[in-house]
Amino acid sequence: QRLKAAVHYTVGCLCQEVAEDKDVQFSKQTIAAISEITFRQCGTEVCIEYFFILCRHAKRSTVTTEDVKLLARRSNSLLKYITQKSEEITSSNMKQKEKKKKSSASKEGRTYGEQEEAVTENEDSNMA
Repeated sequence: QRLKAAVHYTVGCLCQEVAEDKDVQFSKQTIAAISEITFRQCGTEVCIEYFFILCRHAKRSTVTTEDVKLLARRSNSLLKYITQKSEEITSSNMKQKEKKKKSSASKEGRTYGEQEEAVTENEDSNMA
């Protein structure tokens, strides 16, 4: 039930974006119909089975964004949207990691570059 609500919410957001870009309106009934069609086309059981097969084929136990992209490849707009969101999330995660590295380096009283230099020196001394 929560998944169905999430699909409905996402479809509503997408319809709102399209409405603003194309200067059109979507009725609540239309959004509900699109949500239902989307939910049925991407039925939970079908998706889970598809992901299970992909992971087993790749000898993995984790579903990746590439698996989701494979499922969405029949719809160019959906694939483009998923790819865009995936890149945004990856970029955001990289920025957060950089912030954590910088904050942990500053807590130790070193700059980020000084910390990297110290790690390199430590690795060099361990190899000797």
